[in-house]
Amino acid sequence: MKLSALTIVSALSLGALAAPHHAKRQSAAVYTKCTVPNTVALTFDDGPYMYMDDIVNTLNNAGAKGTFFVNYQNWDCIYNYQDPLKRAYQSGHQLASHTAAHKHLTELNWDQLHDEMWKVERKKEFDTFFFWKVDSIVLMNPSYWLEALERIVGVTPAMMRPPYGEYNDLVLQVAAARGQSVIIWDFDVRDATGDPSRTVNDQLSDYGHLIWDVRPDNILTLNHEVKEPTAHTILPQVVQWLNQRGYKMVTVADCLGIQPYQRIEQPQQNDGSWRC
Repeated sequence: MKLSALTIVSALSLGALAAPHHAKRQSAAVYTKCTVPNTVALTFDDGPYMYMDDIVNTLNNAGAKGTFFVNYQNWDCIYNYQDPLKRAYQSGHQLASHTAAHKHLTELNWDQLHDEMWKVERKKEFDTFFFWKVDSIVLMNPSYWLEALERIVGVTPAMMRPPYGEYNDLVLQVAAARGQSVIIWDFDVRDATGDPSRTVNDQLSDYGHLIWDVRPDNILTLNHEVKEPTAHTILPQVVQWLNQRGYKMVTVADCLGIQPYQRIEQPQQNDGSWRC
């Protein structure tokens, strides 16, 4: 029996799309601080960008690990930084999602949230279908749900950070549906506030006060890899201080004692079609 493409698409789409609206939705776990004693998770948002290699060099030279929360296309297209991403991953640093285009997630609906998340990681199978009918066979194009981090390094992240740290119940439900925890922070160096009165010395002073005066048991930081002073001035000094203080600089996964990735597979070969 031959079924039309419309019949099959309608049946599958209705089954796939109805479930999120009628089934009880789970919420993702939200982490705002590390749990493993004497650890510091240095995290870097908004890349990948031109300073990623320099940040990786500084971390590697200090015996430190970091976590990069990357966008699909924010300051630049993720596919323009395939080599730095591979090098960061191969050096033992963690890659996680910061969504596609750095939107305010609390302003988006269920479908818009999925659309904002899948491009940087792996599309949740069967959220949306793209079909071609050849005689009586309906084909799905898998390239629509095989996206950036899985293509480039072969990983599907188990963590995401919402832009601006903004989330609501729906954001947590979509993150859970995608198998991801939500990572916030407990120290913001405020290197991306846009406040011209806030200097590099102010940022170093805040880090110094935290490390030498407050001396917390652990730290989960927020930094921005797209800021040149962060990459070339602040980070080199901070990793030196942290080593002197005896902290262990680890990935977010290691500071929480959880897995960084949902799956690890072989990276794909770029066929020339990868673009934002």
